[in-house]
Amino acid sequence: MGDGGPGVSMFRRQGEYCVATFAPDEVRVLRKVASEVVGLLTDGFDHTDPVVARLFPDTYPESPGDSAELRRYTEGDLKTGKVDQAGAVLAMLPPATGGQVRLDGEAAEAWLRAINDARLAMGVRLEISAETDLGDELDDAVLHDPTSSRVFQLSVYAYLGYLQESLLGALLD
Repeated sequence: MGDGGPGVSMFRRQGEYCVATFAPDEVRVLRKVASEVVGLLTDGFDHTDPVVARLFPDTYPESPGDSAELRRYTEGDLKTGKVDQAGAVLAMLPPATGGQVRLDGEAAEAWLRAINDARLAMGVRLEISAETDLGDELDDAVLHDPTSSRVFQLSVYAYLGYLQESLLGALLD
């Protein structure tokens, strides 16, 4: 899914818009991922969750008191912003049957941030680090059990990376 092959959407520039056509399975995946981010930031918000810690890192890791103080003033707005960005993805997705998405510059930036948050969250859950070779990781997972949820999640993670790269490329074009 993440190699940009047939059936995978790619953003391209059309005037001031970034445009992509999404297949039904892509719409389903993006809707699920964005909804999970919203759920994580609302119902499931828990500072002890490593995903929440990744999305809201300590500003001053060497000074937990200062970090907590800053968090008290900024976290609500940060959380609202992240929920709004995921909401922008949900709002702009085509119907379940698939279709085109046209993003202006502001919407494209919201999508980029939302996709990044989703990838960060998935990366923590999948234990992916900067040193992880995603291709090797996916190959290992497929060899172990091609029907596992890990294979699916790694594929979604790779797809989100591809989509993020494609949107960034269209935005900078």
